[in-house]
Amino acid sequence: MAYTALYRKWRPSTFDEVRGQEHIVRTLKNQIITDRIGHAYLFCGTRGTGKTSIAKIFAKTVNCEHPKDGNPCGECAMCRAIAEGASLNVIEIDAASNNGVDDVREIRNQVQYPPTDGKYKVFIIDEVHMLSAGAFNALLKTLEEPPEYVIFILATTEVNKIPITILSRCQRYDFRRISIDTIAGHLRELADAEGIDADDKALRYVARVADGSMRDSLSLLDQCAAFHFDEKLTYDNVLDVLGAVDTGVFTRLFDAVVRSDTAECLRTVSEMVAEGRELTQMVTDFLWYMRNVLIIRNASEDDRLEDMVEMSEDNAKVLREQAQHVDEETLMRYIRVLSELSGQMKFATQKRVLVEIALIRLTRPAMENNLDSVLQRLAELEKKMSEIPSGADLAAAAAAAAQQGGTAGPAAGIAAASSAPKEPKKVTLPQAEYEELKLIREEWPMVVGKASGSIRSALRDSFVNPISPGRMEIIVPDQMNAKMLERLDAFQQISDIIAEDYQREIRFTARGDGSVKQEDTVYVSSEDLQAAINFPITEED
Repeated sequence: MAYTALYRKWRPSTFDEVRGQEHIVRTLKNQIITDRIGHAYLFCGTRGTGKTSIAKIFAKTVNCEHPKDGNPCGECAMCRAIAEGASLNVIEIDAASNNGVDDVREIRNQVQYPPTDGKYKVFIIDEVHMLSAGAFNALLKTLEEPPEYVIFILATTEVNKIPITILSRCQRYDFRRISIDTIAGHLRELADAEGIDADDKALRYVARVADGSMRDSLSLLDQCAAFHFDEKLTYDNVLDVLGAVDTGVFTRLFDAVVRSDTAECLRTVSEMVAEGRELTQMVTDFLWYMRNVLIIRNASEDDRLEDMVEMSEDNAKVLREQAQHVDEETLMRYIRVLSELSGQMKFATQKRVLVEIALIRLTRPAMENNLDSVLQRLAELEKKMSEIPSGADLAAAAAAAAQQGGTAGPAAGIAAASSAPKEPKKVTLPQAEYEELKLIREEWPMVVGKASGSIRSALRDSFVNPISPGRMEIIVPDQMNAKMLERLDAFQQISDIIAEDYQREIRFTARGDGSVKQEDTVYVSSEDLQAAINFPITEED
């Protein structure tokens, strides 16, 4: 007897055997039990999620002579005939190859004749979005008012291509992507039944690669089991068959990207190509790895990381350490570049070239001129500038060295400058202006947090200084951030936030100056100063 592929052999034959679509199964079973069966159904969702399988089970159940709790008995003549594909009551049509007006007219001709046995004639039209505009129009009237013995089940992976006139005449059911846990559990049951010795980790990886498709997962397991026949199916075996890359390689590659080590990134790609790894799958897995780093960076201490990122606690700890060495804007740029690459590789002939170019872009943000690349370059410049002493520090260091009579040179002077505390400047403000400044400085992190994403990035490491009553100046690290705030119309947005949350009318400007620190100036109120010196203060115009 010829071998039957796993996805065909283990196709569900009752509603109870369907996995991952409980919301649809329950609705259809209730309709059958209460005899409230519709005349037209639309099953939409990604590939391999059970659309055709559930359509066949539904067709079998409505014609079953002895249904049990909304399931077909599987033993009567009608159930056996439908299962064998020999029943004239169930007509399957592939709209991809039968998409013309004449094909739909043939359907209309068949609708006129009632079933010879059984209750219903069921038309299952797969990939219905492939029908032409004329075919949809020809189907419209029949779909709206079919005979009472006819049921239409339309299945599609691209519901956006279905005319609204068809959608409005059907009961729509959206099939969800099946979760990794559900697929992995089903693969374990199937492997045990088939006598396939497989590790749970291997099956879980197959489930993740299937991307929510049960049929894809069974095909992949079939492929892996055939390659390692009479062997234990381990995680490494699955990686070899699918051309995938181990997580450890992504850890090394991610560290190289963060360090801007272009040569190490290119060496890693060369190694993967030499080992026969599939580059498209590698990019997909690396993109998922970046996503996990971003999730961990934003997760709270109470979250169960192993559930959120689908990995063990040990691997989650490694990602947690890596997340501390990269900011969110840079991570978002990495994910954007890899997402663009993933879309390009589906149609590319020179995949290696595209991967290498993308990695060079990741390690050299100067090659791009969009906002997130500019922000990464600014962050790198700020880090380098912070390590260089300013001219004022050098002058103070030289003066300190001269006073000490030392001739140890600039190094000793720099050390003296860094150790000498800077005396803050004291400025007196009217009581109302002082209280306003105190309020805005205390609430400034919340104000920034409510701003839009681009403005929030430009306000990183910022603070406010007073100018005059009702006016404040935003101090940002450099002039580029200040110009970005002007271009994004940030001042009006910030004023609106403060007016709504704190009932204060304040106008803002911005200044980019990395040498200005908030602690350089101490502001005190005139009332506090008067109380401290016990002497009246008069302000001269």
